[in-house]
Amino acid sequence: MNQHYFKTAWRNLIKNKANSFINIAGLSVGMAVAMLIGLWIWDELSFDQYHDNYNRIAQVEQHLKNNGEINTWSATPYPLANELRKNYGSNFKSVAMATGWGNHLLSLGDKKLNKMGIYFEPQALEMFTLKMLKGTRDGLKAPYSVLISASNAKAYFGDADPMNKVLKIDNKLDVKVTGVYEDLPRNTTFGEITFIAPWQLYFNNTEWVRTAADPWRPNFVQIFVQLADNTDFAHVSANIKDAKLRNINPELAKKKPQLFLHPMSKWHLYSDFKDGINIGGRIKYVWLFGIIGVFVLLLACINFMNLSTARSEKRAKEVGIRKAIGSLRSQLIYQFFSESLLFVVLALALSVALVQLSLPFFNSVSDKSMSILWTSSPFWLMIVGFSLFTGLIAGSYPAFYLSSFEPIKVLKGAFKVGRFAALPRKVLVVIQFTVSIVLIIGTIVVFKQIQFAKDRPVGYSRDGLVSVPVINDDVHKHLDVVTTELLKSEAVISVAEAGAAPTEYGSSSSGFDWKGKDPNMSVDFLTEGISYDYAKTIGWTFKQGRAFSKSFLTDSSGVVINQTAAHFMGFNDNAIGETIKWNGEPLKVVGVIKDMIVSSPYEEVRPFLYYLSKNSESTILLRINPKMSAASALAKIESIFKVYNPSQPFEYQFVDDEYAKKFGNEQRIGKLAACFAGLAIFISCLGLFGMASFLAEQRIKEIGVRKVLGASVFSLWRLMSVDFVVLVFISILVATPVSYYFMHNWLQGYQYHAGITWWIFAAAATGAMIITLLTVSYQSIRAALLNPVKSLKTE
Repeated sequence: MNQHYFKTAWRNLIKNKANSFINIAGLSVGMAVAMLIGLWIWDELSFDQYHDNYNRIAQVEQHLKNNGEINTWSATPYPLANELRKNYGSNFKSVAMATGWGNHLLSLGDKKLNKMGIYFEPQALEMFTLKMLKGTRDGLKAPYSVLISASNAKAYFGDADPMNKVLKIDNKLDVKVTGVYEDLPRNTTFGEITFIAPWQLYFNNTEWVRTAADPWRPNFVQIFVQLADNTDFAHVSANIKDAKLRNINPELAKKKPQLFLHPMSKWHLYSDFKDGINIGGRIKYVWLFGIIGVFVLLLACINFMNLSTARSEKRAKEVGIRKAIGSLRSQLIYQFFSESLLFVVLALALSVALVQLSLPFFNSVSDKSMSILWTSSPFWLMIVGFSLFTGLIAGSYPAFYLSSFEPIKVLKGAFKVGRFAALPRKVLVVIQFTVSIVLIIGTIVVFKQIQFAKDRPVGYSRDGLVSVPVINDDVHKHLDVVTTELLKSEAVISVAEAGAAPTEYGSSSSGFDWKGKDPNMSVDFLTEGISYDYAKTIGWTFKQGRAFSKSFLTDSSGVVINQTAAHFMGFNDNAIGETIKWNGEPLKVVGVIKDMIVSSPYEEVRPFLYYLSKNSESTILLRINPKMSAASALAKIESIFKVYNPSQPFEYQFVDDEYAKKFGNEQRIGKLAACFAGLAIFISCLGLFGMASFLAEQRIKEIGVRKVLGASVFSLWRLMSVDFVVLVFISILVATPVSYYFMHNWLQGYQYHAGITWWIFAAAATGAMIITLLTVSYQSIRAALLNPVKSLKTE
């Protein structure tokens, strides 16, 4: 019997090729989108699950009160690790510190490459999963050791054995390779780490850490813990809440730090905090794309339902005859579900091919490295279940609707679909275009928000500005000579030294005091050491005062602050000459600059204080001569750096490129949303095309009669198109408030955001109407141009 159902279904498929193609194409695209989104969601939800102790690992973080609000920091002071081991040890299986997480120069002879590395305590390697290919985790216990990834071993040693070979970190530390581990997956927090060195090595060779007057003051380490078996995150968080507060001085105690555990399961998707409360993070995108996937698949199912029920009159006699010779309604339902499942199976095969072909593009847009899980049994079980579900959804309405026809009326010729038979189809078309228009409006709003943030004044000039990271003080020692050589080469017009690139925070500090400050208020200002020519190089805009100058000896104890800092300290009228005390040392304000966008362009600017640096800083800033090509200028700059900084390869970043990266996440979301919106429109248009084709076929004699009576092609086109235009217009009316509600709420997640203007809805509505008319017009005009003799000759 089942074989008969599918044989009949196959015959119907072959008989109606155009209708079948539209159904299979729509379903396959919808299923491909759902599969791609499913892979993306799986990658997000499985983040960090590579680690065996995933459910028992957490990071110790802290809430602090700064500048009148609650901040959440992942960095903590290093004595806290021993405090947790000593006084709270029963709560943990393991406690481990990490620091120095970032790019380091890793050298082997003349081979010098920037590699992502980290300094870990050995306990961390028992906590996290590290699959050793050579050596053991114990190798990190040696003071001058290093564990390297398999890709690093290949890059530095080729096929040779790397064990016990010596590498150099940042041209300072000679370390012996004591182990090689398998590269970590990309969907892990530590996925980019390519070497691990001992924490003790960092501590022994970092003077400011060893000699800190108050080691509880600087927050620069990450502390990871693995819970004991008999406890949970909430219980331990409550236990350790005041572990830092009990050990800090009264000045720091004003910040009222409260420790808590942030579980590994929440690192990736729930990383955002506001006023001490977790407000989510990337999980909002998981929900967003999950909903989009469901709706895009629903659009494809709606196409199937519409086209199946639209052709109900043609199959009415078939149903009547079947019922007359004894077929039960349940058998007819099975028949129509069989047809639906056949379509779904064919669409599934095509959708898998589409996914395989589109994955490289999808990975590049989403910044992932996903692949179809060919060997995963759960994956295929999910796909089979997903296909059955799709088949049941797509075939449910046709099965129950067609099987309900009364055989007597059908066979007597008295069967009529009724005035309201087309109403469900019209409702489904409205739903289709409502979803599509919402996606279009959402995509426009996302890109408008990105452009709005890009147009935000940054407070300095990025054109031709280049940052060169340095890891030693060679350039600092010869800064005047290097500057002279660079200016003489005419490759640059200005040179400066700074603690960080303009797109990054250098550091922050407390201990500030000024006249009128509330003695009970804790503050935290961003700070950065700079050289004299920093203002000229970066292109500061001064609102008050001036830049640092060698002509004023007192500038060595001066500061330049931004507008936000001046406003926060109450120096609105005139900040010049005001005194700010930093850990008791008086500093005079010599200038107030326009606020610079340093971190996220979507967030408010923080108070910033710049001072003249007396030490070597980590970044050289260069303003390239606009009269020289960038390639020529960089070649000259590189030759000079090789002379005065020979131990480090010349690497640089254009500041405008680094700033552009800050929009990467939103741009990826926008591109994905645009792709899905386009596919949703494509699926909806397939449905419209099929419906228009059917209606044109159904009304072919009416059109012939009208043409004989003198109707023009335009009037016939209008007759055929008006119904669809009305449906899309209703969709616009429904989609407008729905999209406004969701996108308004989305924008509220940004402190600096664009507004939602009327032209967005007008553009989406116009686009939907044009697409609808283009889709329907082909069938309408084709029917209107048909020779009436052919359509009426059978009468």
